[in-house]
Amino acid sequence: MHVQEELAFPNMKSGAVDEGGNGSVSFCDPAFIGNKAVPVHRWVPWIAGFSRDFVRGAIEQYLEKPGVVLDPFCGVGTTLVEALVQGHHPVGFEINPYASLVAQSKLYAGRVNAVHFRKAIEEFGVFCDKRRVRDYRPISVPPRGFRSRADFYSPMVMRKVLLIQDYISTLENGEIRDLFRIAFASTMVRYSNYSYEPSLGRRVSSGKEEILDFPVLETIRDKVREMEEDIRWLKMHTPGVDNNGQVINDSFFHYKSHLAPNSVDMIVTSPPYVNNYHYNRNTRPHLYWLGYVQNPKDLKKLEEANFGKYWQTVREFDRIDLNFDLPGEALREQIERLRTLKPEKGVYGGNGWANYAACYFNDCYRFAEGIRYVLKPGGTALVVIGNSILQGLMIPTDKYFGKIAEIVGLELVKIHVPRNNRVGNSIIKSAVRVEKAQDIHQLYEAVIELRRR
Repeated sequence: MHVQEELAFPNMKSGAVDEGGNGSVSFCDPAFIGNKAVPVHRWVPWIAGFSRDFVRGAIEQYLEKPGVVLDPFCGVGTTLVEALVQGHHPVGFEINPYASLVAQSKLYAGRVNAVHFRKAIEEFGVFCDKRRVRDYRPISVPPRGFRSRADFYSPMVMRKVLLIQDYISTLENGEIRDLFRIAFASTMVRYSNYSYEPSLGRRVSSGKEEILDFPVLETIRDKVREMEEDIRWLKMHTPGVDNNGQVINDSFFHYKSHLAPNSVDMIVTSPPYVNNYHYNRNTRPHLYWLGYVQNPKDLKKLEEANFGKYWQTVREFDRIDLNFDLPGEALREQIERLRTLKPEKGVYGGNGWANYAACYFNDCYRFAEGIRYVLKPGGTALVVIGNSILQGLMIPTDKYFGKIAEIVGLELVKIHVPRNNRVGNSIIKSAVRVEKAQDIHQLYEAVIELRRR
């Protein structure tokens, strides 16, 4: 999902009956934008985040007693936090180590000693005040493997950023140190010479001025104060709750190594869409500055583990085909048609995009198999997914995924469409990547309701 997209409808009440009057449930808009003012959820902006209200309503509708709630693509942990607040046992998979750090820190925030955290915040102010003098030379250095086309930070901003790293290195309490690391990472692009449009690029390329100076220290101070306030809120709203959830920094496709069969009561998730948004590349600064990667080879490992791969990683292959059959559906024919488009453009033509689509739906098949393996009989999976437009062809991802789920043995209960006007999708706005979409084509977002028989 996409944080920059506008909301199409006001939130519907959980448990509402749809307009058809057939007794099925409705869902509020899943988009992340409403989380910006919600305690704990507001810590980190996330391009693919869930709406807290959507997750809360979904869990309330389908789980009557405490159970295991799984998010196979947990991102920064919205599903996990809401499951925890409602007294369930949350489990999440996330391959991006930055997102995994955030999700885990949120999930275990109730364990943090708020008094010690407040003391660390006060010490941060004293530490910075003593070192504001111009002759102070930071001990920390920028990550040596990190490269950008232009200076990521101006000299004045860089000095302040390194001062923050100096303070973080003094913290002995690992949980509190991670909270300061998150405060930095969640704000680091704000005072850089880059911005999200929605992909990460130079500010000057989008008509914005470079940032020569910025109140970086004050920004971090305000962020950790907000986080300290939210931790107190979380403690108050989860009294007696055992913070025993789990965040697994691994691909969900390794589910058999981490979860027993028939062990999950409910799944609420949203896998990457067919829009080629490069989640790992767009968190590259965070991964380097937090020390998770040291060179491009480390990033390649994340790219290879990504759901559906990326167009850039499969476009040069001669041919990648579907490795399953979907009787009665036009998926294979659509991919073949896509493959014939614009051959004169080489890797930018249809064959590369057909490879990308085939990889994506092959992973959809593997994902559906994983759902069937971990979900208890009678358990529900809610999968939020959007359609896409590749080279002018509308791809009804929700319809295809629903059918894929059926052929692996799941019951397709219904495809809900709480959001039928999705905008701001980078795949449509790129002249290199897509032919102009027909006026009748519209991006929407669907909730695929599945049940384990």
